[in-house]
Amino acid sequence: MAPAFDVNSLEFKLPDLGEGLTEAEIVRWLVQVGDVVAVDQPVVEVETAKAMVEVPCPYGGVVTARFGEEGTELPVGSPLLTVAVGTPADTRAPEEPAERALRTAAEEESSGNVLVGYGTGAAPARRRRVRPTRAASPVPAAAPADRGPQRLPAYGDGPVPVISPLVRKLAREHGVELRELVGSGPDGLITRADVEAAIGAAATAATRAVTGQATGAAAGAGRAVASVVGLASGEAWEDTMAREVAALKTAAREDDELIRAGRAEARRQVEAGQEPTRAGIESRHPLTGIRGLVADKMARSRREIPEATCWVDADATELLAARAAMNGAVSAQANAATAAGDGQKVSLLALFARIAVAALGRFPMLNSTVDMEAREVRRFADIHLGFAAQTDRGLVVPVVRHAQSRTTASINAELIRLTEAGRSGKLTPGELTGGTFTLNNYGVFGVDGSTPIINHPEAAMLGVGRIVPKPWVHQGELAVRHVVQLSLTFDHRVCDGGTAGGFLRYVADCVEQPAVLLRSV
Repeated sequence: MAPAFDVNSLEFKLPDLGEGLTEAEIVRWLVQVGDVVAVDQPVVEVETAKAMVEVPCPYGGVVTARFGEEGTELPVGSPLLTVAVGTPADTRAPEEPAERALRTAAEEESSGNVLVGYGTGAAPARRRRVRPTRAASPVPAAAPADRGPQRLPAYGDGPVPVISPLVRKLAREHGVELRELVGSGPDGLITRADVEAAIGAAATAATRAVTGQATGAAAGAGRAVASVVGLASGEAWEDTMAREVAALKTAAREDDELIRAGRAEARRQVEAGQEPTRAGIESRHPLTGIRGLVADKMARSRREIPEATCWVDADATELLAARAAMNGAVSAQANAATAAGDGQKVSLLALFARIAVAALGRFPMLNSTVDMEAREVRRFADIHLGFAAQTDRGLVVPVVRHAQSRTTASINAELIRLTEAGRSGKLTPGELTGGTFTLNNYGVFGVDGSTPIINHPEAAMLGVGRIVPKPWVHQGELAVRHVVQLSLTFDHRVCDGGTAGGFLRYVADCVEQPAVLLRSV
């Protein structure tokens, strides 16, 4: 006779994916109603204002319901799907503290806490976990205060006490077995700090390995896993991006056809002496996704930041010559290129980034933010350099972290990596946030100058225009030189014009005489 099962219906809600995101759009369902899913299996692909993410389900069981069709936008905390989880009725273990934490998180109506360690807003609980009535079980005796070495938890086949998909993903990417961890959170809940501690312990153990063979095998396994995961992820992103681009092109083509037809009809009516109807069509485009995020941030920046802009023209001829010399040396030493990026040709953007980092070292007040509630200016110790990049999904600002600790080659390699990830739609929320200063190369659009809006909550942005041949007085004689216009938009609450002008003048001096930069590197 088959054993009886108690069935629990667990509801999985859209988690807070971090960085204050409040909503996400369902791009593609990866499971159907009736499918059997495993713990941590991706079940839906969503698009936030910052990136596209595959969301894993923290439960294993049978999908009994899905909430929302593809293209539907859901707020954080809304139900995504429900999963029926069966456990043998006659072998039910006493309710463990970790299980009680999971039940509390699922049933608590006043909390939108879906992910541990992330911001949350209260969201109404539209569905609850259903738990059948069961006979009382003896409560295990309390453990003594001095427990000694912690034993591995016995989760068996039941749910692991983790309610954060990001924590599960972090553990999966680093090969951490969650069932072997003892949670430090309430009632044994496993938190991100627990997983990071396990990762650190594994890294320490690896460095102490005495045999190169073991180290090589581990590295090979890591590369194999990364290759497989990257391939699967890349295929999903490419399919999604291709579908998005095709849809946009189709919509634009249909709009153009309707507009041309309307204009032709209006021209005929005018020639016939009639009052034409309105030409073309009225279109409405919702401010969602990246476009909505950009609109919110730009409006907030203009509303809160009293910005000012100064600019200067600079002779970039010597900088172009220095870049050519660097890349010429790279070509000559291509066989000696290293994994640190020394074998890649240096872009102009990387040189401007390196100059901006050096200038921020001299004028650190521009690497700060303003907290009006505390009425203080907070200056950052690290320089996380953002750079504006235009993609098919709109304007994004990837961040080169700890730029002050990187060489020019390292900055160049990171710019290349982030740019490629942005074009393929693979940038993560963590790579799009946390910047302290932004570099905006609007010269790629063929324009000379601009007064950009500061990327809130930063305090300044350096703009670089196109480099074009112009007549220029060089060493007392008129000559044709390659000239670039530089601009600095800054928060006037952070500094006065003297600081901003000094920063921009130093940048211009480094552009005109790259040797000036050698004094600070």
